[in-house]
Amino acid sequence: MRGSNLQPTQMKITDFADRSLLIVDDDDPLRGRLSRAMEKKGFLVQEAKSVAQSIEIVRKNPPNFAVIDLRLEDGNGLDVVKELFKAKKDSRIVMLTGYGNLPTAVAAVKAGAIDYIAKPVDADDVEAALLASPESKAKPPENPMSADRVKWEHIHRVFELCNRNVSETARRLKMHRRTLQRILSKRSPK
Repeated sequence: MRGSNLQPTQMKITDFADRSLLIVDDDDPLRGRLSRAMEKKGFLVQEAKSVAQSIEIVRKNPPNFAVIDLRLEDGNGLDVVKELFKAKKDSRIVMLTGYGNLPTAVAAVKAGAIDYIAKPVDADDVEAALLASPESKAKPPENPMSADRVKWEHIHRVFELCNRNVSETARRLKMHRRTLQRILSKRSPK
């Protein structure tokens, strides 16, 4: 097919002399999984779980790549983006968030991020965003999650953050407790 030739080529990690990657997320299991996956893809990974820890790393040795969660326990990931952009303007930064919205995406890009991805993410999507040619955006995922699955993931994330307390989760999600119980009792949608 001729149309496929129009897609700009994806860069490879081997195209970069500096393969350092900083992954900032306060969700320990997610950060660990993503770190291991990105190391297998050829990145030299450093992890941080807070704004303070991230800024310390950035000031000592600014990474060439960064994946930064928007909301961290001790503040806003945008502060890390701004600090990294000051330290190394050509860093390739991708923002992650479980709370996607347009104003935050615009703020992230203005602060120096090259892309913005809503959680949950997989390593292939992160790699595609980090290595996208500067004149293009990363290709959309081949099998994105359905809207029902994204909603289900969000509800379960809030449920876990509320220490599996149904009443508190229902209050925060502004839904009836029985409706929430029905959703929680069902299997995840495809």
